[in-house]
Amino acid sequence: MKTWRLIRGFPPAVQVLLVNQLGVNAGFYLLVPYLAGYLAHDLGMSAVLVGVVLGVRNLSQQGLFLLGGSAADRLGARGVIVAGCALRAVGFGLFALGTSFSVLLLASVLSGLAGALFNPAVRAYLSREAGDRGAEAFSLFNIFANAGALLGPLLGSVLMVVGFRLSAVAAAVVFALLTVAQVAVLPVRRVERPATSVLADWRGVLTDRRFLAFTGALTGMFALQNQLYLVLPMQAERLTGSAAAVAVIFLVSTAATLALQVRITELAQRRWSRGRAIGIGLGLMGAGFVATAIAAAAVPATPPAGAGDTFARLAPVLITALFLAVGVMLAQPFVYELIPSFGGRELAGTYFGVFYLISGVAAAAGNALIGWLTDLSGDEWSWLPSALCVLIGGCSALAVLVLDRRGGIGPDQRTGDSQCAPTSSAPTS
Repeated sequence: MKTWRLIRGFPPAVQVLLVNQLGVNAGFYLLVPYLAGYLAHDLGMSAVLVGVVLGVRNLSQQGLFLLGGSAADRLGARGVIVAGCALRAVGFGLFALGTSFSVLLLASVLSGLAGALFNPAVRAYLSREAGDRGAEAFSLFNIFANAGALLGPLLGSVLMVVGFRLSAVAAAVVFALLTVAQVAVLPVRRVERPATSVLADWRGVLTDRRFLAFTGALTGMFALQNQLYLVLPMQAERLTGSAAAVAVIFLVSTAATLALQVRITELAQRRWSRGRAIGIGLGLMGAGFVATAIAAAAVPATPPAGAGDTFARLAPVLITALFLAVGVMLAQPFVYELIPSFGGRELAGTYFGVFYLISGVAAAAGNALIGWLTDLSGDEWSWLPSALCVLIGGCSALAVLVLDRRGGIGPDQRTGDSQCAPTSSAPTS
C-alpha cells in the first residue's frame, strides 16, 4: 500500500514513465533471451553470425548513448522517448518477419539505436518531472524495471511454445502500445534554444572533473551489477551441478527489489547523505561476495548428496544475490538523482548519456577481467573471482565516501520528512 500511495503522489507523466519502464523491460525480455537460440537453431546461422547480430545490437546501444542524451536535451526528452519506442517496435517486428542476415542485422541496429535514444531520455525526463523527489521516483523506477524483467521471460517462455516469431511480434506490439501511450499522455515541455553547440556540450561534460570522478568511483557498481549474469550463475551451477538453480538467483533478486526498494530508499533519506547512502550500497554489493568466496573455497565441485545438500550449497549464492540487490536498491536511486545536478536540468540527457557510455565500458572491462581470472584460477582457486568482487566493491565504496567528504558529490541531502532537496541547487562545474 505504501508503494501504491507513493505512485499516486506523482503527476501522470511520472506514472506513465514508470509503466513505460515496466513495458520496456517486459518487451525486451520477451525477445532477447531467446534470440540467440532462434538464430542458431531455427535459422541455422553459424556462431560467428549469431555473435555479430547480438554484438551489433549491444554496440549500437552502448556506443550511441551520448547521441541519445544530447538529442533529449536539444529536441525534448518526450520526442526522443517516443522515437526510441517506435524504433524498437520496428526493430523487433523485423526480427519476427525477417530471415536473411541483412534484415536481421538491420533489426539489431534499430533495436540498439532505440535503447540509446530512450534510456537517457527517460531518466532525464523523469528527473525533471520528479523535481525534489528524484530519489523516490527512481526507487519506483527500479521496482517497475525489475517487475518487467521478471514478467518478460515468463511470458516469453509461454509464447516460445508456439515459436520465436510469436514472442517477437508480442514484443513489437508492446513497444507500439508504449509509443501510442506516450504520445497521448506525456506532456510536451518547451525546450530552450541552446546557447552552445553539441560539441561544446560534450566537451563540457567530458572535462567536468567532479562528474568524471563521481562516475569513475561508481565503476564498481557497474562491474558488480553484471556479476548477476556471470559469477553468480557460474558459482550456482558449480556448487549444485544444475543450471536450473540459476533461475532461483533472479527470483530472489527481483522479489527483494519489489518488497524492499521503497522502504530502503526512505530509510536512507532519513539517515544519510546521498553520498554516504551510495557508498554503503557499494560496500554491501562487494561484501556479499564474501559468501561465494568462502563457498568456492570450502565446497568441493562434486554433485550434491540430495535436495538438502543442494539448498545448502546454493544458500551462499543467494546470500550474495540478496546483498547485491540491497546494495543496488540503496545506491542506484541516489546515483540517478545526482547525475543532473552536475550540469543542470538543461544538460541532464547529455550527462546521462555519458554516464551510460562509461558504465557500459566499465561493465565490459569488469566482465573481461573477472572472466579472465575465472579461466586462470580453475577449481583450485575458484574463490578468486568472488574475492576480486569484494575488492572492487570496497574500493568503489571508499572512493565515493572520500568524494562525499571532500564535497565532490553534493551537499548533505538528509531530511526529516523523506524529501530530498532539489538536485538543481547543487553547484554546477
